[in-house]
Amino acid sequence: MAFTGDEAEEFPIETAAKWTATYRANNPNKTTGHFFGQKIVQRILAQEGCVGIRCYYATDDQGKPQLIMVGTDAHENDLHNGIIAEVSRPCPPFCGTSNPLNGGN
Repeated sequence: MAFTGDEAEEFPIETAAKWTATYRANNPNKTTGHFFGQKIVQRILAQEGCVGIRCYYATDDQGKPQLIMVGTDAHENDLHNGIIAEVSRPCPPFCGTSNPLNGGN
């Protein structure tokens, strides 16, 4: 099977809020999200042959959870010799205002 760039779809806030609430309930006091700026995301997507982004769960040298982003081609291959995003801004503490995805209303 090949990637087309059309994978995934918009997700209703009600379901997203339910799923993130379940995660927070099962993982109290843990990182609940990661922020990547648009510049690095655009650089990944601008690579030749890139049709999307794959995210990997990771643990950094201090034992903190991280999310690694890498471009992916149409053949489902990581563009691992290209741009790889790391060291995102975790939530908490970088969560912004309270909303249904981060534990607010």
